[in-house]
Amino acid sequence: MDYPLLDVMWSMFVFFGWILWIWLLIVVYTDVFRRQDIGGWAKAGWVVLTLFLPLIGVFVYLITQGRSMGERNEAQARAQRAAMDDYIRSVAGTGETAPGTTPASRATPSNGDGADQLMKAKSLLDSGAITADEYEVMKRRLLSA
Repeated sequence: MDYPLLDVMWSMFVFFGWILWIWLLIVVYTDVFRRQDIGGWAKAGWVVLTLFLPLIGVFVYLITQGRSMGERNEAQARAQRAAMDDYIRSVAGTGETAPGTTPASRATPSNGDGADQLMKAKSLLDSGAITADEYEVMKRRLLSA
């Protein structure tokens, strides 16, 4: 069987292109179905366009919606990060977070013994859930009360 090196390279190139195409379709479909700003018929229209004219449909979607796609991905990443930070703080024992509050603003002696609160703040600092500045603010509030 004759299969020269150039044929192997071409096969690898085609396979890579196929994987890239599948990934691109997944990205576009994921964005279409996560969008909250368009209705069901618009979503169906994008799906039909990308199914029946795949190359044109995907590139039209990327050209017309590319900027807003990036903005939606960025907003989702920020929301996930905020949710993760809130979860870490709640598991670490600082209580529930309210929008716009920091662990330093919630550390008061009324939440428990001052030494206990200081140990919790130190464990938060050691785990990386709060910064050194937030730890210092908590420490000053606890020691001054």
